[in-house]
Order: sequence, then structure tokens, then C-alpha cells
Amino acid sequence: MSTRPWIVHDDLWALIEPLLPPWPERSPGPRPVADRLGLQGILYVLHNDIAWQLLPLELGFGSGQTCWRRLERWQKAGLFEQLHRIPLAELNAAGELDWSRACVDGPHIRAKKCPYGFRQAVAVVGGW
Repeated sequence: MSTRPWIVHDDLWALIEPLLPPWPERSPGPRPVADRLGLQGILYVLHNDIAWQLLPLELGFGSGQTCWRRLERWQKAGLFEQLHRIPLAELNAAGELDWSRACVDGPHIRAKKCPYGFRQAVAVVGGW
């Protein structure tokens, strides 16, 4: 592992760059820092567990506010969900995922309604 894990190497950047949403056409002013540097700033803040406003400008990643806005914009665009799916798809295609240990998170699967209502179901299950 690198001594600076927030540095985005070329092979990783080649995977991420096509997934980035286009820069808004009517954004005020020029883009302050390159997307790659913005990502490195985000990773620096997360790795070092510091507040956004404490991101050192000397590193060239832009301000903490710039990086935070970029993170928010990318999150809303679904970048990280897409990025998560790429290695999963590759591992699945190679047969290297053990789906028997998969877990389904509640917010993604609709729960069936209990025919007895909430209180009766809890009374039966938990003795409320």
C-alpha cells in the first residue's frame, strides 16, 4: 500500500473518469481544480479523518469546500454506486463471489404487511 493512499493512480483514474458526470454548462466561473485532484482531496480528508475546512491548500487539491461540493455532486449523480458495481460485476463474471453470504438490506426490499397489524405481530413475536 502506498504511503499516501489518497493518491489516485492512472489505472484507477481510467476506471473512474468515464463515470464522472459532465461539468455543468452554466456553472459560475472556471472549474477550480481538476476532477482527479478533487477526488484526491476527498480521499485525503476521509483518510486523515479531518474536517473539510482543515484540508491544506498547499497540497493542491483545492479548498475543503470545493472538495465537499464535488463529493456531493458526484454522490447525487450516483458515481460511487456505479463505481461499486464495476468490480462486483467483474468478480461475479469470474465466479469469485460467494452469493450464499449475501445480505439484503431492508430499504431495498419491500417488507410484507402483517395480516394481524403491528401490535398483534409484536405481541406474538416479542410479547409486547
